[in-house]
Amino acid sequence: MNRSNFFRPRYHYYGKNNPKNISFNTYLQEFSHKISYISSLETNGKLSSDEAYRQLKHLWKQLKKAKKQILTK
Repeated sequence: MNRSNFFRPRYHYYGKNNPKNISFNTYLQEFSHKISYISSLETNGKLSSDEAYRQLKHLWKQLKKAKKQILTK
């Protein structure tokens, strides 16, 4: 098994098959993986709650920006 596929599995897209949807789905999967990592680090005491919140807020802003860029293309 490829290490990359183990840590970051990719799932098939089942929605309407157009470039915008597929592109946003990719961003959404990456967002989900990063949220999972941050949550795990915070739960295990490796990251403070404040730092986790800052990182989550930053990721959310990035996702909103990506959505806006994709929809305006």
